[in-house]
Amino acid sequence: MSLSLKAQQATKNKQPTLQLAREVLLLEANEINTLADRLDNHFTEAVALILNCTGRVVVSGMGKSGHIGGKIASTLASTGTPAFFMHPAEASHGDLGMITAGDVVITLSNSGESDEILAIVTPLKRLGASIIAITGNDASTLAKAADIHLSASVAKEACPLGLAPTSSTTVALALGDALALCVLDQRDFTAEDFARSHPGGSLGRRLLIHVHDLMRTGDNIPQVTAEASLSQGLLEMTHKGLGLTAIVDANNAPIGIFTDGDLRRAFEQNVNAATSNIADVMHKNPLTIHQAKLAIEAVEIMEQHKINALLVTDDAGVLVGALNMHDLLLAKVV
Repeated sequence: MSLSLKAQQATKNKQPTLQLAREVLLLEANEINTLADRLDNHFTEAVALILNCTGRVVVSGMGKSGHIGGKIASTLASTGTPAFFMHPAEASHGDLGMITAGDVVITLSNSGESDEILAIVTPLKRLGASIIAITGNDASTLAKAADIHLSASVAKEACPLGLAPTSSTTVALALGDALALCVLDQRDFTAEDFARSHPGGSLGRRLLIHVHDLMRTGDNIPQVTAEASLSQGLLEMTHKGLGLTAIVDANNAPIGIFTDGDLRRAFEQNVNAATSNIADVMHKNPLTIHQAKLAIEAVEIMEQHKINALLVTDDAGVLVGALNMHDLLLAKVV
């Protein structure tokens, strides 16, 4: 048969792309459902072992299992469990020096017979580390040698040839995610804790930046007393550049606010800036936010009430700052 005829025959044997894609996804989803149904006390014991770990959680695996292990280590580390990935081949050539007696080592091998993993099992035990094995073979050498074995067996790989690790790696990854998130839950790990591990991202900015980090303070706060004239208020707005001025009482508590929008409305009503008192045109009972609140809460208030600025107060209700949407945009909170 010529090459062109072989190519034509191969094309005829191919499944429609979308059909195959759906089969792959459904097959892998089914394997995860099966995994969920067979979880037992070994999983609970593994979670407890990680929670009680006095050292670090070290994840190790070869090939595709190694890639999955790297992601599991990363997920653990970002959810409150000190963890890192150790390449098993490098471990046999010195990296075992990173292991301490208080560590928990999670080893991944679908066959449970990976030479590089088996080579470090005995040394790990001698160092006093505990071993959790994730394999697809309950009767494997690694499964029997581990302190706790978690089964990640699958009935079928999603690969049409039945060769490429697909369903098995998906199941192993899902099992690792389940471990990490159950440990997170048991630690009472919060969104703010998560943000501390992600200070450079948008989540970190949203959950770590507070109003007092961004607000204008001291002489930069636009404010006048209720006795001030409208023209004095306009000068204060111009000098401070926030598009507003607070009106405060004798205790420096905000009793009103005057904004650019209020100014436009005053002009529409032919208010005389030279003779009018700012208290006559101010917006009474202004919205405020406590200085300890998250900056993202200021954004939510502004969006809800369709305003561009907020006055900031302390526990006593005293004016201690002011901020506008531009400040929040510069800080990339929005």
